[in-house]
Amino acid sequence: MKYSLDKQDKYTIFVLNEPNLNSIIAPNLKSEFVFLRNEGVKNLILNMSEVQYVDSSGLSAILTANRLWKDYGQFILTGINHPAVKKLIEISRLETILSLIPTTQESIDYIFMEEIQKELKGEGEEE
Repeated sequence: MKYSLDKQDKYTIFVLNEPNLNSIIAPNLKSEFVFLRNEGVKNLILNMSEVQYVDSSGLSAILTANRLWKDYGQFILTGINHPAVKKLIEISRLETILSLIPTTQESIDYIFMEEIQKELKGEGEEE
């Protein structure tokens, strides 16, 4: 599986450099998500700009990441440019549960805005 990581203080960008997110790639991708979560990555941005096809295994990997970061931080899906991938997400109604943001920069801005909102609300629940 080809991918790149850009780890920053407040977020990590995971760029999947594969045209197909299928049953061959999905198990490795799930493992990477678990590793990142266990490393303490608070916010994960999954850039799928190179992905042209996603099957049910790929959707399962995406939903695994969404579950891993639920109530922990943010999981954002960005770079969904290919019509087949957009259509699958629409058909699966995943836009109702996933954070879909058009670009990586907008995703980063979203994370910073969420962090600011948490600070303003005074959420001192970190242990």
